[in-house]
Formats: sequence, C-alpha cells, structure tokens
Amino acid sequence: MSTTQTPSRQLTDRQREAYLRDGYLLGLPPIYTAEEMAGLNAELPHLLALLRPGETTNDMREWHHESAFLYEIVMNPRILDLVEGILGPNFYVWGSHFFIKPAHSAGTVPWHQDAYYWPLSPCNTVTAWLAFDDVDEVNGGMKLIPGSHRGGIIKHRQRDDDKAVIKLELEEGTFNVDDAVQFRLKAGEISLHDDRAIHGSQANPSDRRRAGLTIRYSGTNVKADVGKSPEFTAHLCRGVDTYGHTYYGPVPTQRYGRKERTPPEPAARN
Repeated sequence: MSTTQTPSRQLTDRQREAYLRDGYLLGLPPIYTAEEMAGLNAELPHLLALLRPGETTNDMREWHHESAFLYEIVMNPRILDLVEGILGPNFYVWGSHFFIKPAHSAGTVPWHQDAYYWPLSPCNTVTAWLAFDDVDEVNGGMKLIPGSHRGGIIKHRQRDDDKAVIKLELEEGTFNVDDAVQFRLKAGEISLHDDRAIHGSQANPSDRRRAGLTIRYSGTNVKADVGKSPEFTAHLCRGVDTYGHTYYGPVPTQRYGRKERTPPEPAARN
C-alpha cells in the first residue's frame, strides 16, 4: 500500500534521551493517515482468512516473510526513520505478531519482558506497536513500567491461565504495578519499546476491537541462537551487516500468501 509523501520522522535528541531513560516512546507522529489505515483494515480480513483450522489470531506471527502486504508495513520508511534513531544506521526486522482482542474478549497479556522469550544476544531490539484500532484503557491497551528495562532480565514463571495469550509471566514482587503507564494510541499511530521493558495488558470488556501489529527490529550485532530457533529469518532494513550472524530471506511476492517455510541450509546462516 502506498503512503502519502511526508518528511522523514527522525527522533529528536530529547526523544532519544527519553527512550534510553524510560524504555519506551509515545506521542510519535502518525505513521498512517485515517484513510490509509482504513485501507489496511480493509485488507486485514484477507490475512484472517489464511488461518488454518485450530489456529487463532495469536498464530499470526512472522507472516511478513510471505506477505507483501505486511512486508510493506514493516519496511515503511516512516517507521524505519524512528527505529534508526534508537538502533543506529544498521538494523534488520525479524518479527511481527498480531495481537487482536475482539470486543468482549477475556484474553490478557501477562506482565513480561520480550527479551526473556527470545534466543537473541545482546539485547538490542526495538518493538514498534502499530495500532490498527484506537487503543486505550477501555479496550485493553498496553501498560508499561517506565525504566524497568534498566534492571536487566528478570526470572519469569509459568502461567496456568487459558485466558492468557502468552504462558510466562514475571514473578510477583519483581516490579510495582502502580508505576505502570497506560498506552493510548489512535489507529495509525505507533509506540516504541525496549525488549527488556516490563509490560502487559488486560482483557477487553468494551464494544470495540483492539488490534495491533508488533514489529521487532534488531541491530545487526544481534545474533540468534539457531539451535533454539532454527527458522530465524530477517530482512535487512537499513545500512550494512558486517557481522554475518543472520540469514536474510527473500522479499515476498504474494500479497497475502502463506506457505510452509523450509529452513535454509545451516551453512547459509554462518
């Protein structure tokens, strides 16, 4: 989907300082206009139709590898300009994941740190959370603990809860919920957060859907443990990769297509 031509979205020094201090950024310029966002939402049902029997929207992970529709989003220069302000000139995109809470849904995302889940080292990943709907405290918008990324990775525990979208959560007493900041976004806006920041979200008892696409960007110095994640694949967004840690996949050609991925030969992964 084409986007209206706008000036670059470089972060200011103050925004960079705030991100380093707090582990997140809000109040960024919209990535998509209301008209553009309506177009993206009109195409979303084509992706939902590709879910297989037994799958849910939580299974819509890394589909940008096969979907040109999603690839265009994760490679949007408006987003990349902002991410470059955090990661610097050399970075790749490897992850995308839809978090969709229908109206009157009980699904929650327990308090967690993204980096605890990922076999990546070092911690140098930015998540862009793109709102497909208006998001706030009423329909289960995300909350985040400012500054929590500076405390390192904290032990998580198994959560036995069918309503939880993810199955690991931070142990009680490792953070103060009262410190949480409520994220509020209009459709077409994004937030940015550090991979170590503590965050989560509640159920959506409202009459409104809450849909968002998370996009994971890492500096080229970040290496995946392919023993734990043998299908790890990325796309270079900007700059050059002088490390050679990462396998870069082909650009997708089908608009929504989904196919079974075959991991590349180990030699190709360095």
